[in-house]
Amino acid sequence: MDQHNSHHQPELRVYLRVWIWLFVLSVLSYLVDISGLEGYPKWGLITLFMLLKAGLIVAFFMHMAWERLSLIYTVLVPPGVLLFLVALMAMEANYTLISRLANLAG
Repeated sequence: MDQHNSHHQPELRVYLRVWIWLFVLSVLSYLVDISGLEGYPKWGLITLFMLLKAGLIVAFFMHMAWERLSLIYTVLVPPGVLLFLVALMAMEANYTLISRLANLAG
């Protein structure tokens, strides 16, 4: 065993399982798209499947599943914080739009 190689290399069947899950999630996303759902349910499910696929890709093909926890936090926490701030800005923008429309109507 090589002592210089500190990274754990997963077996090939792990990658095959990930590929199968990516295929299944892509099929589910396609089925949601052609199912006739509209609005938030459609886009919510498509976004959920997209995030699950992105998580699998980051975890296995970018080898984040085998990295130290500090590196994982360094890579994943900043985008999470940015997404949270974008959600807050979207809620504030919606509130501002509704209050301006209410002032115009009344």
